[in-house]
Amino acid sequence: MKGEGKMVFKSKLKWVGLVGLVLSAFSLFTHFLLARYTDEGISNYKSSVTIFSWRPIFENADLSTTSPLYRRLWGPVRRLESIHPHANPRGNYADPARQTNGFLFVRIRGGFHEIRNSICDVVVVSRLLNATLVIPELQSTTSSKGISSEFKSFPYLYDEDQFMAALIKDVKIVKTLPKELKGARRKKEIPSFKVHSSLSPYFYLRHVLPVLNRHSVVELVVSDGGCLQAILPTHLEEYQRLRCRVAFHALRLRQEVQELATKILNRLRAPGRPFIAYDPGMTRDALAYYGCAELFQDVHTELIQHRRSWMIRRGIIKGNLSVDSALQRLNGSCPLMPEEVGILLRAYGYSWDTTIFVSGGEVFGGQKNLIPLHAMFENVVDRTSLSTPWELNKIYGRESILIDKHPRTLPSVKEEQKQKHDAWKTKGPRPRPLPPPPARPKYPYNIEGWWGWVAESDNEPESTVMELRTNAHKLLWEAIDYAICVEADVFIAGFDHDGKGHPNFAGLVMGHRLYQSAASKTYRPDR
Repeated sequence: MKGEGKMVFKSKLKWVGLVGLVLSAFSLFTHFLLARYTDEGISNYKSSVTIFSWRPIFENADLSTTSPLYRRLWGPVRRLESIHPHANPRGNYADPARQTNGFLFVRIRGGFHEIRNSICDVVVVSRLLNATLVIPELQSTTSSKGISSEFKSFPYLYDEDQFMAALIKDVKIVKTLPKELKGARRKKEIPSFKVHSSLSPYFYLRHVLPVLNRHSVVELVVSDGGCLQAILPTHLEEYQRLRCRVAFHALRLRQEVQELATKILNRLRAPGRPFIAYDPGMTRDALAYYGCAELFQDVHTELIQHRRSWMIRRGIIKGNLSVDSALQRLNGSCPLMPEEVGILLRAYGYSWDTTIFVSGGEVFGGQKNLIPLHAMFENVVDRTSLSTPWELNKIYGRESILIDKHPRTLPSVKEEQKQKHDAWKTKGPRPRPLPPPPARPKYPYNIEGWWGWVAESDNEPESTVMELRTNAHKLLWEAIDYAICVEADVFIAGFDHDGKGHPNFAGLVMGHRLYQSAASKTYRPDR
């Protein structure tokens, strides 16, 4: 009887399992039909296979464009709607002379905003000296940094032909120096000037022009984000307009970079909703320059202070190493933190599902500083979440595999201690008792991290080849962000000064938006 009971029980389990399988198959089939033939299912299916890591979720998708709330949040600034700035000459402005005083060769160092400002100044100086301008050489994009050989220097970032065509009635421009002058430059036989951003036009007329007339060529090294004072005398107002023509008409991004920026812009606008572009402005140089180290409570504070001491030694900063960061914040000399910007936007009326595009490269302190902003807004995105690695690699061109001949290696603590102990044991005759062995470090992991050099050296380690290549890539990343921010429905800046007291990336964007459409919505928070 026991055996028969077990057989009946097993047969019942089989029937239960079979029924469960049938029901599961029927359930899967039903779900497939619903997902295949209903509009909601189709939309969910399509969004589930998207390559991007964000999904717009809008709570007020039916917000009318004519409603007062929409006009307040997204509409143009009405009092500026009638302003239409232009950079065309307005007085007697002659074409460049056929016979110039010589060639002006320029080397520019710095980041995206520094390069852009410097190019505008260089063109004005060339016009002022009646010189033939050689296409500037961008030091951040040379072949020694391992970038693709398809793009050299200036064409790595900007359209060379457009630059020459747009300024044909302003200055005479050539792509390279004549052959005989190239050789003289390689031998360092041509006169060179290291210039800074506060120089007046009279400096070039009194000091540079005579040298140009004697040697027929002059080299300028620009590393300060410009080579001419910001506000020119009133009788040189045409030169000020020339700056605008360079910045807003002549400097067009390379085709591949502009195409990717347009793709990302289209993806941002695909849901049919406007978006906000936000530039944090939290760079290490800016934080060090203004003394904002205490905004952080970790190793980043030490890194900022290390950079500030480096600036003091080189005369970039004339002040103390220790600065009251709280007082600096009250004075508006420190960037707004991302959570503060989020509070401002929410208080002004932007809903939690508003799309926010974060621009301006990497935020110093890491993505953890953006966590509060992500908590306030559902759709916080950047260029990496709106493009594929393949699309980004395409704009770099074909780059070779780099092998660093001098890789950065941090000394092993264990090996150092072993060497010290061996040296202590094998040392020659010495008095008794023996001196104690070298003490073990209390926290050996502190000098094994990526920031270990802070505690060991007054100088930062030299950049590896891969880091130099990444720095060149950052120019392209910021160029993409620049194009998107200029076209954004709303732009807000967390900070508008760089690590030298000059306008930074956000300052360029705000100026371009004001020129392109004066009534575009741009917030300038009173920090």
